Amino acid sequence: MKDMDSIGIVHAFWDEVWNAHDPDAVDRFVVDDFVIVSGGETITGRENFKDWIRGFLASVDDLRLEVSESFQNEDGTRVASRWLLTGRNNGVLGTEPDQRDIALTGTAVWAVREDGRLTTNWVERSSWELSKRLS
Repeated sequence: MKDMDSIGIVHAFWDEVWNAHDPDAVDRFVVDDFVIVSGGETITGRENFKDWIRGFLASVDDLRLEVSESFQNEDGTRVASRWLLTGRNNGVLGTEPDQRDIALTGTAVWAVREDGRLTTNWVERSSWELSKRLS
């Protein structure tokens, strides 16, 4: 597993799911019992995760996620990244959908299984700061 390119797997996930706006692409990357912890919320299960992605995509028009930097531990079981998400407000964080430009920064730590499947994602994001700018 030491030679596994876990960063490549994570970056492909972001490109094929978030940047392509294709929640169903999740099936190619995550395990059935995938868990994401983001914004104080825990979403468990691949189908629930896909529904969560659909909701987020609906709240940000023209969403684009750019990776600032990523690091992989020695055995490839963890990837940590900093990223910038941009788009236009279509009701993100429960705000009025006014189409203003938005920017949201965050960090993500991924657990990667030996076969390259993603099992867990822990996310910290600047949601509070974004909500203040939009209010």
